[in-house]
Amino acid sequence: MKCERTGCSGTIVDGYCNECGMAPSADARSRAETGPSASSAARSGASSSGVTSTPTTATASAGTRRTGQTRPTRRSNLGAGLVDIPPIAQRDPAEAIILEPQVPEKRRFCAGCDEPVGRSRGGRPGRTEGFCPKCRHPFSFTPKLSTGDLVGNQYEVAGCLAHGGLGWIYLARDHKVEDRWVVLKGLLDSDDESAKAVALAERRSLAEVEHPNIVKIINFVEHDGAGYIVMEYVGGSSLKNMLKQRREGNAGNADPLPVDEGIAYTLEVLSAFGYLHNAGLLFCDLKPDNVIQTGDAIKLIDLGSVRRVDDQVSPVYGTVGYQAPEIGELGASVRSDLFTVARMLATLTIDFKGYQGRYKYALPPQRSIPAFERFDSLYRFLVKGTAPDPDARFQSAGEMAEQLLGILRQVVAARDGTPRPAASTLFTGDLRARPDAPDWKLLPIPLIAADNPAAGFLLTVNMSDPQDVVSLLREAPLASVEIDLSLARALLEVEDFEGVDQVLNEVANRDPWEWRVSWYRGLSELAQARADGAVAHFDVVYREVPGELAPKLALGVAHECSGKYAAAARWYDVVSRTDPGFTTAVFGLARCRLEADDRTEAVEAYQRIPEASASHVDAQIGATRALLDLDGDGQPGMADLSTACATVARLPLDAQQRAELTRDILTCALDLLDADAVPADPDVTVMGEPLTESGLRSGLERAYRSLARLAPTRDERIRLVDLANEERPRTLV
Repeated sequence: MKCERTGCSGTIVDGYCNECGMAPSADARSRAETGPSASSAARSGASSSGVTSTPTTATASAGTRRTGQTRPTRRSNLGAGLVDIPPIAQRDPAEAIILEPQVPEKRRFCAGCDEPVGRSRGGRPGRTEGFCPKCRHPFSFTPKLSTGDLVGNQYEVAGCLAHGGLGWIYLARDHKVEDRWVVLKGLLDSDDESAKAVALAERRSLAEVEHPNIVKIINFVEHDGAGYIVMEYVGGSSLKNMLKQRREGNAGNADPLPVDEGIAYTLEVLSAFGYLHNAGLLFCDLKPDNVIQTGDAIKLIDLGSVRRVDDQVSPVYGTVGYQAPEIGELGASVRSDLFTVARMLATLTIDFKGYQGRYKYALPPQRSIPAFERFDSLYRFLVKGTAPDPDARFQSAGEMAEQLLGILRQVVAARDGTPRPAASTLFTGDLRARPDAPDWKLLPIPLIAADNPAAGFLLTVNMSDPQDVVSLLREAPLASVEIDLSLARALLEVEDFEGVDQVLNEVANRDPWEWRVSWYRGLSELAQARADGAVAHFDVVYREVPGELAPKLALGVAHECSGKYAAAARWYDVVSRTDPGFTTAVFGLARCRLEADDRTEAVEAYQRIPEASASHVDAQIGATRALLDLDGDGQPGMADLSTACATVARLPLDAQQRAELTRDILTCALDLLDADAVPADPDVTVMGEPLTESGLRSGLERAYRSLARLAPTRDERIRLVDLANEERPRTLV
């Protein structure tokens, strides 16, 4: 079965794509079993309708608020193929054993009321076993197993590895399976019914789990009346330990992970979360302690807090600073799980002071964090991921991963200057840009949701007259948000702005989370020459889908239309560095650079468009004109003239373009000669003409006569012939 992921050519092998690592959806598996016809029909739904005024798409942001469904997000390797993270070699497991297993007093808390217990008093060390003085709940921090104990007549204990929230974790040898290393996890207190219930829940949950990013359960055994979960041993280093080592290597000062590495780890976590959520399970207690890199992969460990989505009875275990604010009132959910993902990413990539106190549920100001200042998309992502209102967050692991991967591409492109283009699942690509001015009609178009009932109908809408499209959509045989948004776009084409507002208001009233309403309102503002209003609407879209390039491009267009060229340039730069295929951004950036009289940067912008692009010739023409500075106050040099000549010589230009550029270059050279900026030299040629007044004027005369022959009207032909005569070299008879 072929992978259904956009842009992937892989094949499903053993349940996962051998290219991108994604698992196929149930619908895809069904199509593979029933034949190619259904698959072809499904593929046809995920494209635009052919009418530039109508295509739209639903998003996970809107749809999953109603369904709660998620998509698996497994990728083929750590770093999503964009980040090079060295593998971590496994050390000898025996080296990880704690020789004197003790729980530090500062980490001893009552399991019943969370009050400190086992603390020193009067110069005497704290007790490791006893009763909480507040609620009388028993506590014990003493290991129940000792080195050499044989558990379940199979697992020989080697020692303690760590102490977790639910008890000691032991390293053991499995004598029945080649003496492999395994991990035994016991109870915090064997008399604690709540802890017992959690351990049993972990056993049941782990037994159902089979994912490469999640620790695997092997067995469940009892010993001296206590139960133990047997899990695979995961060597390597936890993300918490990585941060600790970085701090130690930085003279005790915080040294967060590079943003791209933090995102790479988080994408793998989202892969595991997508799997768990599809299985009806919640992780609940994500934090850097519970993520281990082993080799070139990561594993989620300590599934003691895993619970079923529909479990409204069991206690929810989590960690302050990571847990969502609504847990106490509403309980755990997919959205609270994703809250912990965003919190962990923040603690990995910034020096997050106060994350368990002042900023327990919030983020520090953007201006106070260099990484947030540099990567605005990351900040927007974290703001959305940790929104107080669960409905305002990402609604599925798939949706969250898709946006985070888009941000990673932008971060990597900014880091090494190498474009990282990728097809969007929400928008079309860039339409053919106008080199001379921004045009809202050429911005990307939201895609039609293939699973929407109206998708098939919209794909049949293919009319050249926008008014006919409006009429057809108003008479559509079914009601759908896709129909409404397509109608809004068509109404924009016929400049019925009151009709646009009416349709969009109706959609917003039905679904306040439909961000495409803001997209079309932004377009409406641009169409009415109200660019400042458009900025506000496109900013809403950017907040909802921070990994997409389309809203950033729209913000660039809106700022340029309002004359804020510096702001526009920043957006255009991000988009064009990440994907030069967005030629609207390239041409927009070049225009903004020229407005700032920065010819060098303008030329650099034009050079971003690759030769394979249909806009390459237009970009090279723009670069040539920028070198000549025809409309500015600068003065090009001979190096600029030489570059311009070489560019024109290799371009596949038509007669009109070649004659115009020849005229411009020779005019520039003659101006330099007249200003004594360059010396006359008959051995130097410009566009094949000697660098002398006579030579340049002769070339100009021929260029004007070539243009005159191509002129569309008689008056224009006469004007050009007059110019040719004016440039003819003076001769004495």
